Amino acid sequence: MAQKAAKQTARRNTSILNRAHLITLGIHALFIILRLLIFRSSATRTTSLLYIILSSPSLFIEFWFERIGRPTYSNQGSTGAELRKSGEDLEAKGLTEYMWDVLYWTWGCVAAAAMFGDRAWWMWLIIPMYSAWLAYTTFGGMRQGMVGTAKVSDGVQPGAQGGSNRQKKLEKRGGQKVQYR
Repeated sequence: MAQKAAKQTARRNTSILNRAHLITLGIHALFIILRLLIFRSSATRTTSLLYIILSSPSLFIEFWFERIGRPTYSNQGSTGAELRKSGEDLEAKGLTEYMWDVLYWTWGCVAAAAMFGDRAWWMWLIIPMYSAWLAYTTFGGMRQGMVGTAKVSDGVQPGAQGGSNRQKKLEKRGGQKVQYR
């Protein structure tokens, strides 16, 4: 079975993208039905403007996921479609995970704004705060990692004081000495 992992990734990406599109369609339909048809008196130009501006990042992210994650197939005639490209893994860590977080939070904000009004759009401010926290913790982790390299530059070898108990006993007895590079 050639390309088993690629075929699994393609299948998983297709189901994830289809589910995301259906959820987006449902949430935006809910907003349009509730805000613009049922609660028509509360629908103002500001409501429409907030909806367009604050839901556009989620639509952009979905377009991006569609572009990088949708598998492509080549038609081979009688043998059927052959997987040409499985797409990027949409469950990857890092930036993809962060983009999913923004997408989920925006869906929640659109649904809350549909049910509770324009004040629910203030929840959207959590996304930049989350981004700042993520950047701070990432930078803090890198800074702590650089502290470990500073010891080497001071002339102190990193494993001289540490090491396993077995190595310490061997060195104490005068046996095999571990050389650090």
